Amino acid sequence: MAKADKINYSCPSGFPEFLPGEKRLESYLMDTIRQVFERYGFTPIETPAVERLEVLQAKGNQGDNIVYGLSPILPPNRQAEKDQAGDSGSEERGLKFDQTVPLAAYIARHLNALNFPFARYQMDVVFRGERAKDGRFRQFRQCDIDVVGRGKLSLLYDAQIPAIIAEIFEAIKIGDFLIRINNRKVLTGFFASVGVLVENIVSCIRIVDTVEKVGEVKVKKALKEIGLSEDQVEKVWDFTNIKGTVDDVLDKLKSMTKTVENSEVLSQGIYELETVISGVRNLGVSDQRFCIDLSIARGLDYYTGTVYETTLIGHEALGSICSGGRYEELVGTFIGEKMPGVGISIGLTRLMSRLLKAGILESFAPTPATVMVVNMQESLMATYLDVSQKLRRSGMNVITSFDGRGVGKQLQQADKQKIPFCIIIGSEEAAANMCSLKDLRTGEQMKVPIGSLADVLKQRLSNIISG
Repeated sequence: MAKADKINYSCPSGFPEFLPGEKRLESYLMDTIRQVFERYGFTPIETPAVERLEVLQAKGNQGDNIVYGLSPILPPNRQAEKDQAGDSGSEERGLKFDQTVPLAAYIARHLNALNFPFARYQMDVVFRGERAKDGRFRQFRQCDIDVVGRGKLSLLYDAQIPAIIAEIFEAIKIGDFLIRINNRKVLTGFFASVGVLVENIVSCIRIVDTVEKVGEVKVKKALKEIGLSEDQVEKVWDFTNIKGTVDDVLDKLKSMTKTVENSEVLSQGIYELETVISGVRNLGVSDQRFCIDLSIARGLDYYTGTVYETTLIGHEALGSICSGGRYEELVGTFIGEKMPGVGISIGLTRLMSRLLKAGILESFAPTPATVMVVNMQESLMATYLDVSQKLRRSGMNVITSFDGRGVGKQLQQADKQKIPFCIIIGSEEAAANMCSLKDLRTGEQMKVPIGSLADVLKQRLSNIISG
């Protein structure tokens, strides 16, 4: 191949790939998240990466998501097939940008095969055609849970969500975090009570939701641009900035219903918020882990009730590390039936990338192996294979070196892969049914009977984990 014909094999912008240690970290995080999801009875499903565009756009504009369209690319010698078939894109398709809308379509397709309330989790890759930048990707993995009811869904499912969030982030040990909770009915009701036009309320909510990205000045300016008066802007700003303990905020909200007009929606939102908070407490979540934040709204249009965003304390610039909320009409869009749901999403790729960069998480060793059996001489390979298999059967991850290089080079390779222990067996050791166990972390080397090797290694590995 000529130099000018070289293939550009660099990654497309915004589409990540992981080194082995990073991928192992992702797998660990996924396993931890999966275990918590399943403890609460969520079951795994899988939906297609590709959906019809009319499905993806069923609820109109979903925030600022840009959908990747999909169409087949035929080789030149088969292009006529497309032309003859008249494939003009009558069934437009796209890659899914989240997992909630595809879930709604999935439920519609399998309505009679599912049990309700239906609780599912999914940890799939999604695609968004947004500008790639640090910590934001066009392809990324989301870890989602949703519970969908048929006709009704208890608010205690909403309460369960913060308990799940807390359990996950405590398990992966990323430091202190705060789960911020709100209810969109509270916002809708208050905005209506101060005279915001019905047709402007959704826009008002979207604008308020951007405050952490753009700041007070731009939020107030945007509110004026959609028609709010100076007085309305100040009332909206003051309301969304009510602070205090959970009980303080609830008290302020309840007292407000006595002084504002047309407060039915506001009162309903407060009732729902109070019910959720009570459930969160009954599930044992510490008050230090959550708060009521009236500026939280979530940008997606399908949220109707409880909403959540989770922030890492001391690293607020990372943004929300887990978010979601309740929706009433999304599934019903497909089947014409009331099917309320509530769920959250952890953008795992973004979260992991940012936590690695901040030094909060570290990559794993590039291999899961904790033991290498060194190749001292080819004539003893049968012994090496036998020892390796016995260690594997006892539950250890083992690499058998088939490398013909010197022992020193093999030990260097093991150390580079952060394998803590090497097993060295020469002809004299083999004859005596012994081996040398070398700890690459300390340089210590000791003789161990091959029959006792598994027990000794297990103890040593246990000390590493506990230490």
